[in-house]
Amino acid sequence: MWLEDFLIDFPNTVIVVSHDRHFLNNVCTHMCDVDFGKIQLYVGNYDFWLQSSQLAAKLQADQTAKKEEKIKELQTFIARFSANASKSKQATSRKKLLDKITLDDIQPSSRRYPFVGFKPEREVGNDVLMVEKLSQQSVEGETLFTDLTLQLGREDKVCFLSRADLAVSALFETIGGQLEPTSGTYKWGVTTSVSYFPKDLNREFPQKDMTILDWLRQFAEPAEQDNTFLRQFLGRMLFSGEDVMKKVGVLSGGEKVRCYLAKMMLEKTNVLIMDDPTNHLDLESITALNDGLIAYRGIILFTSHDFQFINTIANRIIEIGPKGYLDRIDSTYDEYVKDESLQPRIEALYE
Repeated sequence: MWLEDFLIDFPNTVIVVSHDRHFLNNVCTHMCDVDFGKIQLYVGNYDFWLQSSQLAAKLQADQTAKKEEKIKELQTFIARFSANASKSKQATSRKKLLDKITLDDIQPSSRRYPFVGFKPEREVGNDVLMVEKLSQQSVEGETLFTDLTLQLGREDKVCFLSRADLAVSALFETIGGQLEPTSGTYKWGVTTSVSYFPKDLNREFPQKDMTILDWLRQFAEPAEQDNTFLRQFLGRMLFSGEDVMKKVGVLSGGEKVRCYLAKMMLEKTNVLIMDDPTNHLDLESITALNDGLIAYRGIILFTSHDFQFINTIANRIIEIGPKGYLDRIDSTYDEYVKDESLQPRIEALYE
């Protein structure tokens, strides 16, 4: 957030590469798209480029539409984005540039988006998770969080924050059953089923010579274990053709995340615990995961460094520190960070 403000006020040229959509939208006046073997510079921020490329693909596909109708749709789209640009410090110059865009200036994108959709097998009951005075220390004896007491509701999508990433990871490992708490208790409701996405996925792929297809087969129900089903399922996660025969030991960080998300989708649980799931993902996969979690009809406990990801998913913010915790129910992340009255209470968690 500090860097955003600094770059917005910076009077000279900035060239930046980032997977953070909020950051790109706030800072950038142009997008440089490397696509179709070419480098093309477009006016506008990331959201404008994304939606204009999708509009271009739609217009290109509809060959029967009159050009006048296409131009009208484009003008409506640009006018809407020009109005939104008024919130930016670069508003005047950006609006002038947007107003000059023509139909030929916008091109469709060749990028592909994975399909991310989590569907619980059963609905969760009223009792989800009860935590009572839960505390955890590091191996060195440092207090990570203390006396955490909370009760989750059946519609909660909670983002956990801390200035120490290790604190949130330790909390997730504790309530996920991997760590014994230093003190306190937790109890899951009898109707809950939990899928856990750890920060480090390397240990989830111990057999390096196993193919993606066989690795995923381990987590499928008997009716879902045939190659046809698994290939179709992996295809939606952008592993098509012979990609499914790649050894898991040579997968990139982003490929491992997509594999693990596929596993979690097969599990059909009604609770998701996700420790920084956008790490290693490209913009297309982050967007797909973001949309999938917004649509998910279950409980989510997660942490992330992606502003837009947190702000569009979470309806509850809990910050934990060595001196206590702060629980904000029915709050977006944007509301949380802009509430100046909370700042002394947040500082008290770490002093």
